Formats: sequence, structure tokens, C-alpha cells
Amino acid sequence: MREKPRKFESIYTEGSGTWPAALVAAGLMLALVLGARGTALALAGALVGPLPAAQTALALGYSQMEQAAQSTPAPASEAAPASSAASSLVQAAGGIPDIAQYLVALLGEDARPAGAGAVRETNYGQGTGDKYIPCKAGTIKNNTSISAADVASEIQNPLPFNIELNSAEPQVLVMHTHATESYRMSEGLWYDPADTSRNTDTAYNMCAVGRVITDTLNAAGINTLHDETLNDYPSYTGSYDNSRAVVQQYLAQYPSIKIVLDVHRDAIESDGTRMAPVVTVDGRKAAQVMLICGCDNGSTVKLPNWRQNLRFAAAWESAMEGMYPGFTRPVLFSYRFYNQDLTTGSLLIEIGGHGNNLNEALYAGQLAANALAALLTGAA
Repeated sequence: MREKPRKFESIYTEGSGTWPAALVAAGLMLALVLGARGTALALAGALVGPLPAAQTALALGYSQMEQAAQSTPAPASEAAPASSAASSLVQAAGGIPDIAQYLVALLGEDARPAGAGAVRETNYGQGTGDKYIPCKAGTIKNNTSISAADVASEIQNPLPFNIELNSAEPQVLVMHTHATESYRMSEGLWYDPADTSRNTDTAYNMCAVGRVITDTLNAAGINTLHDETLNDYPSYTGSYDNSRAVVQQYLAQYPSIKIVLDVHRDAIESDGTRMAPVVTVDGRKAAQVMLICGCDNGSTVKLPNWRQNLRFAAAWESAMEGMYPGFTRPVLFSYRFYNQDLTTGSLLIEIGGHGNNLNEALYAGQLAANALAALLTGAA
């Protein structure tokens, strides 16, 4: 999530130009036929108006369309319009999707390269001391000058928005400022030293995690859109400007959206060892997650709605930690911007780090979405 050292930037210098409109239109038609609605939305955006990095939408949609083609697609007459956020997969199943269908094959010890780097699993606790403010479950790490009493008082207030269940209009947008962030593909506690922890294939980067979150929310009756634009490719610089334009276009088209989730992963490393924050839930390892909520500092960071976002962060933190003890790291409440001025339900969530493997992150995405659904439906 956080701005990476310049050594990562070289992998974003490849490629330029835009896709011809006719080619994008063809991709949109194919996406609709195959039921790849997330891809269809991205392509539709490329036709409606210029989105940053929209030139990548068609190419990156291929893997999603190929996956859809391998399953039994709905007849064209039954295909939902591009504006529909409902997931055909989860609606057909009639419940929370089985995480097993999202998991990928990981590399075994036979694929371990010479000079492989080390990975260490850990679980980050909730923390103690004046900086840590308790929620109903979990804590908020207060890195601002706002008093602990003020924060504690604010998070007692109700959510600043109401979600309409089973609505025909989108309620949530899942997107990725740093979509190419990726995870380990090894089953063991090692990583390939050539691994940059970046991938433009949406089957293996943050978009894969976002897909699980989106499907899980839709299955709970929360109409959710997923944008898979690679806002950090081909250039990492300006990622947040790019993603801001993307979110603004969605909000203009769908003013019903109350929540915007920017899904990232962290990168925690010590002396060349990558840290993997994990917790075991129902016998399966999941990456730990961390919410980040920005605060207005009165000058350089302008977030007039930070209090409303903070309420949401505290409520979601409480739901996640209450349902899955040890699943969360403390909410980071700090002078960060991250485009969180756009709604009163804008948060950044870190799903594990580059030391976690992809399957741990996918499972974590589902757990986080389960807790959010419970919160928004009144079950938490």
C-alpha cells in the first residue's frame, strides 16, 4: 500500500498508447456475453470517458473472460447489463461462495530456487498504551493529535450511511490504487529473490482478492461493483491521481454508492526476511488485515469527513475482530489522504503483506467481506 522505494518503479516503464475504441467495444461485447461483468464495467468506462490506465482494461480482462468461458455461461438473453453488480456465480449458488473455488495451486519445495529468501510468519497483536483506543473488539492506533477521548467518543456514533439490501443500485465499490501488488506463490516459507511482488495478471494480483470480496458482498445482498483498472501500471507515479479519477467516474454514474474500499497489501520486511502476518480461522491460514483511516490535519491533508470514515473503520474493525479473534491489526488512524474525502465510507484495507501467499490473502478477503456483510446487515 505505502509508497514503495524507487527500485520497484522500473517494472512500470513498459507499454504506452491506448486501445482503439472499436477494439475496446469488441471486448465489452465479449465480456457481456461471457458474464465477465467486472471487465465489462471497466471497458464501458473506457468508452464513456478516458479513465487513467483504461488502455489496460481490455488486455487484463482476457484472463477473467477465459475463466468465465471455462464455466457454463448464462444465455445471452439472460446476461445482466454492464450496470448490474450482481455476481451470477454467487446468486446461482444462493449463498456465500466457497473459498475453494478461488484458491490457486502453489509452488512446492521442488520449485524452490537457489538463494531463496526467507519468510517468517507472525501475528500482530492489538497493542497497548495511550496510542491504542479500544473498539468493541480490536483497537485503533491513534497517530494523530486528536485526543483519545475524542476518538473514543466519535466511534460511539452510528454509521453515517445506510445500505439498501438487495438494491438494484450499487451500494459499494471495490477498487485498487495499487492493483499490481501481489503475493508469494510458494506454499513453503520462502520466496524467489527475483520476485518483485508485482503482477499485471488480475488472476494473481489485488484484483483476485477484490473479486472474492465483491462476490461475498453480493452474495449477502449488498450490491457491489468491482473495478479492476491497474492504476499503478505502466507508471507507479500518480497512482492515487489515477484511482481518484476512476472513483469519481463511478460516483458520478452511481450516486447510490455509499462505500469505497481501496484494497491493497502491505510490505513488511526485516533484514531480507519477509514477514507474513497470519491467523488460523476454522483450520485455514488467513492473512491478517489492517484498516487505514485518514485524518484532516487542517492544512496539507483535507478530509472534512474523517469523523464519519472513522466511525466506519471502528465498526468494521469490531465486526472482523469480534467474529475472527486475531484476524486484524489495529486500525491505523493517521494523517493520510488516500482519496478518502470522496465519500463518508471511504477506507483503505491492507490484506496481508508480500510475505503472505495468495491463498492466505484470498481467504482473508472473504473473511473481511463476511464481517462487513454482517455489519451492514445488522448481524454483527
